[in-house]
Amino acid sequence: MEENLARNCEEKLFSTISALINESHGKIAKAVNTAMVYTYYGVGQYIVEYEQQGNLKGAYGKEVLQRLSERLTAQHGAGWSYSNLRQIRQFYLVYSNLTITDYQIQINTDTPQPKVPNFTLTWTHYLVLMRIENPDERKFYEIEAASQMWSVRQLQRQVASSLYERLALSSDKEKVLRLSREGQIIEKPTDIIKNPLVLEFVGLQPDAALSESKLETAILSKLQQFLLECGKGFLFESRQKRFTFDEENFYVDLVLYNRLLQCYVLVDLKVDKLTHQDLGQMQMYVNYYDRYVKQEFEKPTIGILLCKTKHDALVELTLPQDANIYAQQYALCLPDKKLLQEKLQEWVQEFKEYKEEEKAGNDLKGMREE
Repeated sequence: MEENLARNCEEKLFSTISALINESHGKIAKAVNTAMVYTYYGVGQYIVEYEQQGNLKGAYGKEVLQRLSERLTAQHGAGWSYSNLRQIRQFYLVYSNLTITDYQIQINTDTPQPKVPNFTLTWTHYLVLMRIENPDERKFYEIEAASQMWSVRQLQRQVASSLYERLALSSDKEKVLRLSREGQIIEKPTDIIKNPLVLEFVGLQPDAALSESKLETAILSKLQQFLLECGKGFLFESRQKRFTFDEENFYVDLVLYNRLLQCYVLVDLKVDKLTHQDLGQMQMYVNYYDRYVKQEFEKPTIGILLCKTKHDALVELTLPQDANIYAQQYALCLPDKKLLQEKLQEWVQEFKEYKEEEKAGNDLKGMREE
């Protein structure tokens, strides 16, 4: 018995120390990645300054960078190829105009060094971000990648699925301007809605053979990706959740919980045309959860009908105005990013023109009152 106790203590000691070492390795890796990003920014700065002095023009400039690449590689190892130096130069050009922080690269020179942006992601993340032309969109993805700890693959997927455009087009117009400053803010039920919800990762085709049970099974096989696509704060509770009312069984396709809103989110999948009966059934589900499941400290339950085609008019006509139920469109393939960008630009331009007209009207009213 004493021997078993000793072994248990030894195992606990080993596990504790191993966890500490792994945590330390993670911190070291993060520190190395951060230092590398700042170094690349400083290198990019010197290349651009050298270029601006007229020393890197045309073919001669390319030869200089190629020779620089060869010498840096020989002295410092891999990571300094000609193509990487060009990416480093572009990195500086993209990020040198951002809001500055108090962090400074410490370089052994008498020349005062300018302040630089606060970098929190890996170099590979920034290679993805640099390809985004719209600075507001780029800043949004940078904030979300850092706060949600997205991997590079997750960041690539969110950019490809046009998350920024989908959130912007689903938000109220005043809130769009906050996306590039604060990222996605979850304050009310409509903040978790994005149209469409992109489910290309489930690997299904939008054909006649698609059924609700097939879609549900495919979603659950890719649960992590599904929750990421749903947005911030989502947790999975159950599938086909049964509850009994008046001696009859009912089943909710998916029961989620949003920890930011502190409420249940009930999801029903619809591959056919959405009907008023579907809405009435979801209203019953929501009522049941509000009356018999949610705790006093929790917010009212949200119902989402995930359907192939969005039917806001049907929802508005069928349900009371204060119903916490939404029709959310899903897509089984990535949306046309260019089309969404054009739609967003038109939408923002209309909003700006409306604001200018409103301001002009207020100014005229003020002059008349004077």
